[in-house]
Order: sequence, then structure tokens, then C-alpha cells
Amino acid sequence: MPSVSFSQRKKFTFRARDTMILLGRQTKLMAVLNLTPDSFSQDGLLRKKLYDTSYKVAYAQKLIKEGGDIVDVGGESTRPESRRVAISEELKRTIPTIRLLAKKTKIPISIDTYKPEVAEQALDSGASIVNNIKGTNLTKSMLQVIKKYDAAVILMHIHGNPKTMQKHIFYKDVVQEIINALRKSIEKCLESGIKSDKIIIDPGIGFGKTVEHNLKIIRHLSDLKILKKPILIGASRKSFIGKILQKDVSGRIMGTAASVCAAIFNGAHIIRIHDVKKMKEAATMADAFLSINENKMV
Repeated sequence: MPSVSFSQRKKFTFRARDTMILLGRQTKLMAVLNLTPDSFSQDGLLRKKLYDTSYKVAYAQKLIKEGGDIVDVGGESTRPESRRVAISEELKRTIPTIRLLAKKTKIPISIDTYKPEVAEQALDSGASIVNNIKGTNLTKSMLQVIKKYDAAVILMHIHGNPKTMQKHIFYKDVVQEIINALRKSIEKCLESGIKSDKIIIDPGIGFGKTVEHNLKIIRHLSDLKILKKPILIGASRKSFIGKILQKDVSGRIMGTAASVCAAIFNGAHIIRIHDVKKMKEAATMADAFLSINENKMV
């Protein structure tokens, strides 16, 4: 496996509104808070408490206590073949939780949405990052919202849209095509006035990719360094792990841990995960292997 030594994993100062995050010395964990009844990852805790704000905030605080450095709040499932949720419903699921959570923690809160209306209300309620799964197809209105609030943005690559993304998948060179698409999106952000230190890139594991594509992306993740931006990877519980191990979602924790370590060894700065406590241990070990090249532990 091509590896990135600790001294080679580029360091960044990332800014999410008023919060500064140093990236590169220690892997950061983005904890997933799915406020949906139909997530692929079967975060079933919210099925019966979809609108119980206190419960959802308490769960977010648990994720933070376990090691989450960022909380990613989402109100619409983006699993394959998922359907679009009405803006009013997405707002109902996410905004009360973000508003209350922002009062209880200084941890950056990310809103997982591609809808400018949802992003704006989330940022107005205390979020500081927009995690946009359609990051390579940014709309002018979304760019304006991000710029208005001086927010950070995660640009994710997707092939098609959630309903169709796993159909008719074809790339001549998946890694290079992702790089090209993300480069154009970064340029669009900069041209819109979004500052360079507020941009993170995500190659979009599982979003319009085959098992082989996902493996290749992680294997050659260091190629994305050419874009000079922090790299986020979201492989947690994904179907490519299940297909390789022949496991359902509940049996993918070891496969997720292996994917987390492989991504870190190849240059990932942030790992988006569901099982925070266990993946914190995996990330800490991966960081320790990288740091030994500098004759000191993290």
C-alpha cells in the first residue's frame, strides 16, 4: 500500500466560522447524527424519536464524549435509490436539534444537506459547516449562503444523484475524474469569495462507485493531495464493505476499522463515522504508526 509518512501528511489550518481546527497531526472524527427514519446505516435510535429534540441532542453529546470532533447532522437519507425529502420536513428534523446543540457545545456542527434553504437556517441556528453531497455541482444560491455566513464547506463527489447513482456507473479513470471535478468545484468556491481555508474535499465513497472504485479511491487517496485541501473520507458501514465481507450493516465494524486505517495511511485528515468510540481507537492506532516516523507519539 502506498503510504504517507507522518511528516508527509500535509498540515492545514481549517476554519469553520469562528472555530480554528488544526488538521494533519491527529485524525479528526466527524460523528454522524442521522435524523432520518430510513438511513442505510440503520441508526434505528431515531425511528421512534424523530422529533424528540432533547433525545437527539443527548445522543450527539454522547458522540462528542466518545471522541467526535465534529457533529454532522442530516435530515435526509442519501442512500442508493433514496427519495428527496421536502424542505419543510428536513427543517423540522434538523433545525431544533442544531439550535439546542449549538448552545451546549463548542464542537463544530455540520449540516449534511444540498439544499440552500436548509443550509441557511442551519447556519443561522449555529452550524458552521455545510457538508454538501453535490459538492461538484454547487449551485449559485448555495455558494451565496456559504459566503454570507462565512461558513466552511465539504465538497463531495457524486456520480448522478442518490436515486440513480448506482446505475450505469462508468469511469475511464475514477481517481483522476474525481480530482478534475473537485478542482472545478474548488475554483468555483474561490471565485465566489469562499476562503481557501474553509474548503474540505471528499471523494464520495459509495456515491456512484463500484466496490472496485471504492477500493481504488482509498488505495490512491494520496493522489488527491494535488488539490492542496484537507481530505475527508466517509466509508463507515458502506455497502462495499458488506459485499467484500458478506456482512449486513450490523457486521461491518471491523471492515470499517480497516477502511479507516487505510484512509489515514493514505492521507485522510477527517473520518466520517457512526461508531465513534471504536473508530477513535482505530484512528489513534493509525496515527501512532504514522507518528513513529518522527520518533514521537501523538
